[in-house]
Amino acid sequence: MKKLTNFILTLVLGITFSIFLPWWAIMLAGFISGAIVRLRKAAVFFVPFLAIALFWIVNAWLLSNPNDFILARKIATLFFLNGNVVLLLLITGLLGGIAAGVAAVFGNQCRLMMGKENR
Repeated sequence: MKKLTNFILTLVLGITFSIFLPWWAIMLAGFISGAIVRLRKAAVFFVPFLAIALFWIVNAWLLSNPNDFILARKIATLFFLNGNVVLLLLITGLLGGIAAGVAAVFGNQCRLMMGKENR
């Protein structure tokens, strides 16, 4: 249940912050969700990672679909992906997910440092 709560919180905060802030808003969302919802072990990293990766992949697809992925194909060519848009979308999600996951681990560690743990 905590994993689902963290996933939804990260997703909602990421979407909300992305409306008003630059790309690093997803790191803020990961940090806050990591500080609020306590997860253990690898879930601290992977739950926000999956939430933001999903958000960025879907958002990139929604932005590129109306123009038939013309710009995405050109960018994929620049990154030596042979114009493979799907691979570009996956790399986009991977980068966003890593940023959010690392921020969530940092948020979790800050919460532990502040002594908000009930042991």
